[in-house]
Amino acid sequence: MLDTVSRAAAANLLRAAEDDRSPIAPLVDTFPDIDVVDAYEIQLLGIRRRLAEGATVRGHKVGLSSKVMQRMMGVDEPDYGHLLDDMVVTGPTIDTSRYCFPRIEVEIGYVLGKSLPGEGCTTQDVLAATDHIVPALELIDSRISDWRIGLADTIADNASSAGVILGDARVAPRDLNPADIEAVLYEDGTEIARGNTNAVLGDPTEAVAWLARKVASFGVRLEAGHLVLPGSCTRAVDVGPGKEFRADFAGLGSVCARFA
Repeated sequence: MLDTVSRAAAANLLRAAEDDRSPIAPLVDTFPDIDVVDAYEIQLLGIRRRLAEGATVRGHKVGLSSKVMQRMMGVDEPDYGHLLDDMVVTGPTIDTSRYCFPRIEVEIGYVLGKSLPGEGCTTQDVLAATDHIVPALELIDSRISDWRIGLADTIADNASSAGVILGDARVAPRDLNPADIEAVLYEDGTEIARGNTNAVLGDPTEAVAWLARKVASFGVRLEAGHLVLPGSCTRAVDVGPGKEFRADFAGLGSVCARFA
């Protein structure tokens, strides 16, 4: 476990890497004793700094929500990160020069109409509290060089969060089955990935319930108005200037992103 000085130093390294678009070596190389508790504390140091600078919490994201990714990282549960208001990407094009190694993932998003309970939160609680579900592309990035990340790296790095692009559709959860939505990702009109939301813990609603229970142990609630991304139902795809992507969701419309 790290001391407070080392945690602050790690948070500073990640912030500088993000600001300068100059990725750093894996944190374990610099801080061999880092563990998961340290990583979450480092993430919180970065988020608190952003909040002090005027950002607000828009919601949260769940990472490592597929069994394949959990086995790859050697863990038995997901991780999570924060979504801030300035991470909701709008506009006709996205400037890739703002990021280090940007990728996109295909997800649905839950927009809460009511705050969720913490301990004991169930999928039924989530569905009852969700005002609507939206189609989304999560923009992920790593401030760690060449995506050479371990568990502590991605957690400390705000679960590799960078942004989210939302489609226009707004569908109440009673009007579709969130656990069985087919999704197809196209790059410049050509299909490149296909998946189903059941790849996310068997039911992405369970990922949201897990998150509500998890953050409750830190005294945090998932509040009305928050956007929650439960995890990707397809592989992550590298993006670059001149590329255009569209994700189509059965019964939920589409979301597009153009990069420049």
